[in-house]
Amino acid sequence: QVQLVVSGGGLVQAGGSLRLSCAASGRTLGSYDMGWFRQAPGKEREFVGAISWTGGSTDYADSVKGRFTISRDNAKNTLTLQMNSLKPEDTAVFYCAASTGHITAIPPNYGVTYWGKGTLVTVSS
Repeated sequence: QVQLVVSGGGLVQAGGSLRLSCAASGRTLGSYDMGWFRQAPGKEREFVGAISWTGGSTDYADSVKGRFTISRDNAKNTLTLQMNSLKPEDTAVFYCAASTGHITAIPPNYGVTYWGKGTLVTVSS
């Protein structure tokens, strides 16, 4: 079993930056694909981005490409989402996820095995 704890959410002005971190416990993350998802008020959860277990491959939703960066530190068992040039439409609860297979952008399961609890990111205009 893997427990994922997300931190770093908060309120930021449009154009600003925020960094989310996901810390894992229970097992090492070294063999898991990892990803970030978000759910805006009144909307379905959506894929934000994913990173392979080696960290050598990343994939992003078109809406965040060029603004968000996912990275991981397997030695520290952590996953990071650096968010720049934030927009009000980025306001959402953000979730960290881990997969024993591959994370995809395909709902409803997205290939996710473990979900972390979300953290709220609010971008003011």
